[in-house]
Amino acid sequence: MRLLLVTGSTRSASTNSAALRTARELVDDGVEVVLYEDLAELPHFNPDDDAEGAPPPPVAALREQIADADAVIFCTPEYAGTLPGSFKNLLDWTVGGGEMDGKPAAWINVAAPGRGGGAEATLRTVLGYVNAAPLPSAGIRVQVPHGATGADGMIADADARDALAQALRTLIAELR
Repeated sequence: MRLLLVTGSTRSASTNSAALRTARELVDDGVEVVLYEDLAELPHFNPDDDAEGAPPPPVAALREQIADADAVIFCTPEYAGTLPGSFKNLLDWTVGGGEMDGKPAAWINVAAPGRGGGAEATLRTVLGYVNAAPLPSAGIRVQVPHGATGADGMIADADARDALAQALRTLIAELR
């Protein structure tokens, strides 16, 4: 099984990115994990650049990684009550390619309690539009306390790591 983990943040100290980096260490044997962290490399979405079926190279690379994955798991912050613009840009590039059509998808929410709902709702809407297949447990919340990320860019907090591992086990079991 191959999972593509996609961070919705361009911030170097992002808790969302740290959760996905940590997830690579927490999955069971037999699960290949690919982490997509090239969000900042994507050009601004322009349908004209996709009209002839030859998207810009960073978009082609993203679409190839999605196509090669058995499922895509997102982890994104919320800005101004919705998805960050750069992450929405990534999702816009998935519309024309069709790689998300029928693709199992989920997201892990590491936002503080009471936050992140707008991003989740928008992500669910976009995934519906591209005909992704959200897993039953899509939207698992993992409490990551402030300061839980270590200097290595990974989640260091033991409770947060355990919760993240359990979330991944749940999603992988649903995929199997």
